[in-house]
Amino acid sequence: MQSADAKFKRNSLFLTLRQYSSAVSEMEQTILLPSLLRDMPSDEVWDCEAAEETCKDLYGNYLMLKAIRTTVESGLIPLDDHKAKNNTALNKTLEPLLDTDPEVLFHFHVRGLFSVMSDLTKKTQTLTEKYMDIIGVAN
Repeated sequence: MQSADAKFKRNSLFLTLRQYSSAVSEMEQTILLPSLLRDMPSDEVWDCEAAEETCKDLYGNYLMLKAIRTTVESGLIPLDDHKAKNNTALNKTLEPLLDTDPEVLFHFHVRGLFSVMSDLTKKTQTLTEKYMDIIGVAN
């Protein structure tokens, strides 16, 4: 009988999403006092304007990573007005891609999704490690 991970390797998009969800779950289980992350500056430069203004500190990053996991697990929800405006601007810059071959467009988006999800998984793990440093626990 195949192990679960061997079965998921054939469906690597699912595995990537599952790894991200697991990293966020581990982050939630480790970070028992998320308020300790407030006003702690993030070492990483994220595009906070495109994502959300609240990711200027580690607490904002924590909330953003959890919100993304909710979207990954539950599907898309309607965007608020501020985010909808940014999304509309992004869609206008992608309009030339709509005339592209659908298979090429699909591969473009899948590669982008893999890249983003891998990056978010690493950022989640880094945030968890920073919290461990804040509370003085060695990994």
